[in-house]
Amino acid sequence: MRRESFPIGGVRVRPGKAKNVELPITRLITGQDASLPVRVVHGREDGPAVWLDAAIHGDEINGIEVISQVLAGLDARTLRGTVVAVPVVNVLGFMIGSRYLPDRRDLNRSFPGSARGSTAARIAHLLIEEVVSKCEVGIDLHTGSDRRTNLPQIRGDLSDPRTRELAEAFGAPVMLDAKLRSGSLRAEARKRGATVLLYEAGEAGRFDHWAIDAGVVGVRRVLAKLGMIDEDTVEPGALPAMCTNSGWVRARRTGLLALDVELGDLVTEGQRIGGLSDTFGRRVRLVHADRSGVVIGLTRQPSVNSGDALVHIASVLD
Repeated sequence: MRRESFPIGGVRVRPGKAKNVELPITRLITGQDASLPVRVVHGREDGPAVWLDAAIHGDEINGIEVISQVLAGLDARTLRGTVVAVPVVNVLGFMIGSRYLPDRRDLNRSFPGSARGSTAARIAHLLIEEVVSKCEVGIDLHTGSDRRTNLPQIRGDLSDPRTRELAEAFGAPVMLDAKLRSGSLRAEARKRGATVLLYEAGEAGRFDHWAIDAGVVGVRRVLAKLGMIDEDTVEPGALPAMCTNSGWVRARRTGLLALDVELGDLVTEGQRIGGLSDTFGRRVRLVHADRSGVVIGLTRQPSVNSGDALVHIASVLD
């Protein structure tokens, strides 16, 4: 029996076809329309519907390239199921290189949104109604922010067996059991019954190819796990380290930071992981790990103030 066409934005995508769709958001002050760009790859054969999204924060661009490369490797004639890709969710923030929308709203605290609300609310509502509500699995792609960089990692509700199964399949070095945040895409999608993985890797405002490469192969592993593409086309991944909690080591003095650790390093509680000096080179404070675990994030900002986040350490479950 032939699959039904996939409906989105007032159009239908036939089985075995791929189509670009623009979902209208709002009219700009210039009189032009702002739209959400979406690509639908609707497989000829039955299978799950999965969405991929990136740049909910407009300066987090690694995920855009992840989606581009994943799409390049998909063929609607052989795909089992449907992939709905939204490479740039925060289109207005992306245009100006900003994490936020022009009105300074954080799009990832604006879900589920509304059709008549702020621009953030309208984008959130559009994504939920036209994309998320039609899919059963989603992968939300992010990077570090505020001049921080992240080790490739999957965050999700790992107490949920389905989420944990797909997180393991992704094969990032770390999977972190992360609480849902009110107003986030992940929280709203979970309310609607979707299984959501949040991928974090690299730094905002740049392409980190090691983060992109890990993201591309991870997404493809998930698609293979779901039976949407053949497993023999994807390289196998190692079982991720399971992390139950994490926290940032913060500066206790103001100064210039020199770190002794890098992403992925294993540290023990009390270990020296860096130091702070004044502008004359005099040491003013050592920095020590406040727990044992793996370094999953760190700042790239040399000048820090007391209280700033320096190193993100996740505790590894034995």
